[in-house]
Amino acid sequence: MSTYTENFPAITGFRWFNIAVLVSTPSIALAGVWLVAFCSKTMWFSILHYVFTMLGITAGYHRLWSHRAYTASLPLQWFLIIGGTSAVQGSCYWWARAHRSHHRHTDTDLDPYDSKRGLLWTHIGWMIFKTNLRSGTADISDLKKDPLIQFQHRHYLLLTILFGIIVPWIVPGLFWGDWWGGFCFAAALRLTVAHHSTFCINSIAHYLGSTPYDDRLTPRDHLLSALLTMGEGYHNFHHQFPMDYRNAYLWYQYDPTKWFIALCKIVGFARNLQRFPSNEIQKGALTMQLKALKKTQDSVKWPAPVEELPVVRWETFQEESKSRTLILISGFIHDVSLFIEQHPGGPYLLSKNSGHDMTASFFGGFYAHSNAAHNLLTMMRVGILAGGVEMPAERAIPPSQQLYIAERA
Repeated sequence: MSTYTENFPAITGFRWFNIAVLVSTPSIALAGVWLVAFCSKTMWFSILHYVFTMLGITAGYHRLWSHRAYTASLPLQWFLIIGGTSAVQGSCYWWARAHRSHHRHTDTDLDPYDSKRGLLWTHIGWMIFKTNLRSGTADISDLKKDPLIQFQHRHYLLLTILFGIIVPWIVPGLFWGDWWGGFCFAAALRLTVAHHSTFCINSIAHYLGSTPYDDRLTPRDHLLSALLTMGEGYHNFHHQFPMDYRNAYLWYQYDPTKWFIALCKIVGFARNLQRFPSNEIQKGALTMQLKALKKTQDSVKWPAPVEELPVVRWETFQEESKSRTLILISGFIHDVSLFIEQHPGGPYLLSKNSGHDMTASFFGGFYAHSNAAHNLLTMMRVGILAGGVEMPAERAIPPSQQLYIAERA
């Protein structure tokens, strides 16, 4: 256990209410699995209620109120605030304030769910342990002036009992007589899955996947995270472009929350959907691609720089070519002694021309060599002929180095 908690801050106490909720709901759900008869109507109601709950968090608490990624009509706001309330994850005012702090202070001690403290801390530890840590500041002036957010915040306990437990419990009971199924599955199991689906945004989405837009911070993109979180798993994109209503930028990426918001726009319940300029998104992606290519480039062995090659007089070239196979191409002297036996055209062609200028033959006079041959030839450079032939720039630079990634000083 110490391996998972070694980066935890000093624990000063426990949040017993949160612990009670997070322990009781899965316990009730497990009891229901063993003791309550299966009812298909309750199953489908629980699934639909789970989707409603998660949309309240992802489309409501998160993208609408935490990031102002779009504007919602009043009916849509009520739909989302009730869905978010039914998740039993705190008031939207508290949730959005913590989330804005997370974005402003990501991966620091001021981040309420700092990923450097480990997967267990980000998933659940920060909610059940008391510490001396305090979340960093965040501007929540708009939330303070929002009457719906303030209404929910003032009456949160009553509302969360009503929409988080009572309503999902009594609907199956009143309409098809499955009271225990409503309590164990539509209420408890739904809450358990919704809780840990949301928690995965803070935990798994900072550990699993790739960093296609920036790698300075921990957020990652991964399909599994998206599947677990109603589309919130493309977290690297989200942290780079937090006010974009999409978490999944590419059309084929799984983001049902994005599709829901887009549908709401079509039917007139949402407007002002924020999109970060595609040109800037592509810059971020290109930066990371170039960074990966630079790493590959640095791992490859390249020919000696031209300025490091010795300048050799013609007489020296001729003398040296008697003891080893040296050929002149485009003003460069190449030692092909170790390549003679592997030469596709046979060893004789190279050995008989040692000490000769083979530029014309190499560039099509005898055979138009491939890019691979050009690249390999440059690795055999051993000098530059003094006063040698003029060479076009494209012959001095091999195909593999025509495009080269350089870091600015």
